[in-house]
Amino acid sequence: MGALIVGIVFVLFAVYAVLPRSISFALLGWWEQVKVVLAGGVPLLAVFIGLIAIMIGIADIKDRIEARKEEEEEAAAEAEAQQETDKE
Repeated sequence: MGALIVGIVFVLFAVYAVLPRSISFALLGWWEQVKVVLAGGVPLLAVFIGLIAIMIGIADIKDRIEARKEEEEEAAAEAEAQQETDKE
């Protein structure tokens, strides 16, 4: 319950902080600074998301290669077992 109240307070403060100064009760007027942060932050966020996607893609490729090797080993073991069964 406390976390919910704190969350609501922070969201309300954030909305209040970015209100334009043309509104009579808005004292902070941080919208211009928020736009600067967003303008610089969005490309950085895109880079980080791209890097994470690349790492996930590489891990996926490695997993597929490993799975293919395991399937080949299982097939070879089954073939070897079949050959031994045929010899008997």
